[in-house]
Amino acid sequence: MVADKAVSGLRKALVALAAAASATTSTTGGADARTPSSEVASRMRIAVGSRVFTATLSDTATAKAFKAMLPLAVKMNDLNANEKYVDLADALPRQASSPGTIHTGDLMLYGTNTLVLFYKTFSTSYSYTRIGKVDDVTGLAAALGSWDVTITFEL
Repeated sequence: MVADKAVSGLRKALVALAAAASATTSTTGGADARTPSSEVASRMRIAVGSRVFTATLSDTATAKAFKAMLPLAVKMNDLNANEKYVDLADALPRQASSPGTIHTGDLMLYGTNTLVLFYKTFSTSYSYTRIGKVDDVTGLAAALGSWDVTITFEL
């Protein structure tokens, strides 16, 4: 009887753990297993010339404020042959942290109003606030090139 209760309790704990794990991650729609399910529902398009990339917005106040600015077409400057940046007219809420590694396709906020789209992966000690991430970065670096470029962010 005691053994039956222990097995029943263990079974309930495993079911709860499995439910929690599936609620916090998703592998649908091209997102990887590290993408919270709350991000899957918030997508946007990033157009660079004739190329269009889909990005997933983070579930943050910064991403929500950025989303409210869309559609947005901006001329982004190249910096360090690994990122495009532009200073936005308005400040966005921020909760900066050091990611350690920047990944190709990361869309971040530097400070309170500098929008940055990274097209190369590298280590960093700088702090950024995550806005989102390009879902499939194939061709992103080639589309952005090493020159200044106009990029349109839209829903």
